[in-house]
Amino acid sequence: MSTAPRDAVVVGSGPNGLAAAIVLAQAGRDVTLYEASDTPGGGLRTAELTLPGFHHDVCSAIHPLGFASPFFRGLDLEAHGVRWTQPEAPLAHPLDDGSAVVLERSLPETATALGPDGETYRRLLGPLVDGWDDLANDLLAPIGMPRHPVRFSRFGLLGLRSARSLAGSFEGVRARALIAGLAAHSVIPLEMRPSSAIGLVLAALGHVVGWPFPEGGSQRLADGLISVLRSLGGELVTERPVEDLEDLPEGAVKLFSVTPRQLLEIVGDELPPRYRRRLSRYRYGPGVFKLDWALSDPIPWTAADCSRAGTVHVGGTFDEIAEAERAAWEGRVPERPFVLLAQQSLLDRTRAPEGKHTGWAYCHVPHGSDEDMTERIESQIERFAPGFRECILARSVLGPAGLAALNANHIGGDISGGANTLAQTLARPFPKRDPYATPIRDLYLCSSSTPPGGGVHGMCGYHAARSALGRSG
Repeated sequence: MSTAPRDAVVVGSGPNGLAAAIVLAQAGRDVTLYEASDTPGGGLRTAELTLPGFHHDVCSAIHPLGFASPFFRGLDLEAHGVRWTQPEAPLAHPLDDGSAVVLERSLPETATALGPDGETYRRLLGPLVDGWDDLANDLLAPIGMPRHPVRFSRFGLLGLRSARSLAGSFEGVRARALIAGLAAHSVIPLEMRPSSAIGLVLAALGHVVGWPFPEGGSQRLADGLISVLRSLGGELVTERPVEDLEDLPEGAVKLFSVTPRQLLEIVGDELPPRYRRRLSRYRYGPGVFKLDWALSDPIPWTAADCSRAGTVHVGGTFDEIAEAERAAWEGRVPERPFVLLAQQSLLDRTRAPEGKHTGWAYCHVPHGSDEDMTERIESQIERFAPGFRECILARSVLGPAGLAALNANHIGGDISGGANTLAQTLARPFPKRDPYATPIRDLYLCSSSTPPGGGVHGMCGYHAARSALGRSG
């Protein structure tokens, strides 16, 4: 049993655990944050995974939601050492004709480049972009009575569609490919609802705030949040796994930034049978297979526009991407995977030695897959960047098991905290008036397995901490 009890304890130092701890500390609580690893940050970590001097983001890399998060924006993270790097273009999507579809910061420029589909794109994205400040708080909160019901309802009518249905609004290959890549971040088949929702959010964010990333690596964002916590008197304890409630001080409010399966393992029979059954039915999604490269040169894209973007979606047409995502969902290994790639070193020279570069990429694979996707991923990149393989100095390979070993929340390689099915998008871990509270007094769930779900935004932790404060006084 821990000595010197603290007023509140948070387990897990990812963005949601950090957010929860900060909210509690802001309210005057005496807070301790426990992290099992020797490095805090959860998915917000940066390390020399390949060669000395090459700094790679271990998991999460590009953070439009982190930059736009209503909670993070109120913390003055810049004063705590966080500097954001903003690519000229948030996203590029190369095609086999040698061109690329580009998500520009400017909505009109993006629409113009889509030719005959431009007006449709304007009609879809314009209201979301114009009303983002009103919409953000409703989207990044549990389902309830929205503050801005008209805007929220309009988004819901679009977001609850499948990406294939949404893409049917467009005539051309270019617009449909752009929609496919954006919607594939949902990690569900593009024929399923609500696969269009995350795609619309990411597109709107590209126009509203861009798709920035922290200078120096994702670890800098974690370090900034830790600095905020410590400035409020909070304490961080690393290398402190929590395997049982007895590992925590009695009387403290306890918030767990873990997934339902882990909560069941830790709390076990303390939970009522009905609640345990509902948690046990929580569904996890496909896994991730990730590669990092130390590169001698920038990636030699055929489409020059790809070198203006921080993120590149590699996968070709809508139908190609749809097949890859459907395969991973159905337990099949995609032969031509959809690859999400980031090239931070083009803009952030702290990432690699002078004249050298880094590459970061992953694809979706079946949950818990042990298939080596290295050749398939690199072949897809070579397809749109001939000569890419000649630039590789070294690579780091992380499959689902490796990712789970680095971050216990990534069960089976699922980096989203659970499958983004319609039911688990509307209410996770399951429908409940207060999804953060458990039947055990003063014990709460605050991970991305609660609303609003996956992404680096801290809002799951924020809302869970607000729930805890409201219930415990």
